[in-house]
Amino acid sequence: MSEPDKYDPDPAVPPLDTIDDSQRIPPPRRPAPPRPRPIKATDDIPPGAIAAFGIVALVALLLTLKWGIPKGIDWYHQQDWAWFTQWTATIADPVHAYLSAHTVGLPLTATSAFVIWQGVGIVSLALSWLTGAVGARLTWTAHGACSVFMVWEAAPAAGRPVAAALAVLAWTIGSLFALRGLSLRPLIHLHNHNHPAR
Repeated sequence: MSEPDKYDPDPAVPPLDTIDDSQRIPPPRRPAPPRPRPIKATDDIPPGAIAAFGIVALVALLLTLKWGIPKGIDWYHQQDWAWFTQWTATIADPVHAYLSAHTVGLPLTATSAFVIWQGVGIVSLALSWLTGAVGARLTWTAHGACSVFMVWEAAPAAGRPVAAALAVLAWTIGSLFALRGLSLRPLIHLHNHNHPAR
């Protein structure tokens, strides 16, 4: 068998040409599925169903006003709320004692400092819950840390761990509302800049 001639020309290879962007054919796109038509109460729901729903809602409201609210008030008056007042006193009394001991010589009285402490807690809880503002959440967090510290410092030595634990528990219950929606996961924004062909 003879060897191929090394000098034979290769088959003709067409030259590589670049195609102008205006000549490129974009890939076919799939059409988006049709969106469902929004429900319009006047067009899609029969008037009889709307009237029946209104009557049922009115009857439920009247029954709640006639029997539900009085039953709820009776239940409230029959409950023993001593546990709640004791829990509140376990936290509030050491805070008031701490403020009384540390406001001596200040133009601010201990009672005024206690009212400010309560007001800051309530306002920061409400603003954190309603707006989710970072400043309100930081204020709520600082208020909780300061409250636990004051309870730890001013509570009787024998009950100090329990009082501080109850203060932490009360703060975490409030944090369910104040810190709702807070996530420690980083937000990652992906921007896809695929421009359609012209």
